[in-house]
Amino acid sequence: MFFGKKDTRRNSQIDSLIGSGTELRGDVHFKDGLHIDGTVKGNVIAEGENSILTMSEQGRIEGEVRVHNLVLNGEVVGDVHASEHIELAPAARVTGNVYYNLIEMAMGAEVNGNLVHEVGASTAKEPRTVPASDAGLAVDGG
Repeated sequence: MFFGKKDTRRNSQIDSLIGSGTELRGDVHFKDGLHIDGTVKGNVIAEGENSILTMSEQGRIEGEVRVHNLVLNGEVVGDVHASEHIELAPAARVTGNVYYNLIEMAMGAEVNGNLVHEVGASTAKEPRTVPASDAGLAVDGG
């Protein structure tokens, strides 16, 4: 943001909204921006290169998430794949594995599964798997 750099992922336009009190059953495919305040029982898949999914504290997804950029403050029950960037806000809850390139995690966010760092195709490294409990993250003890 400083020195002339532009953070395009946060400037993306939200084109679609799944409002609170709405329950959608089935897979959701979207381009550009999607914001979820309700519940999706199915997979959420981004089809655009600069796509972004944002989810509020009331949002819930029961299925796999495959996006480029994700700002999560709700709950996902399923694996999450963020090919560019994932931001886990304080109320974020993931029950499943998180596959990421870049990750930001606020205090209070939970991942009940593995964190798997996937590097871009330009690097020859293998993906690394780190159990959330070994990464010093909040893990549900119940």
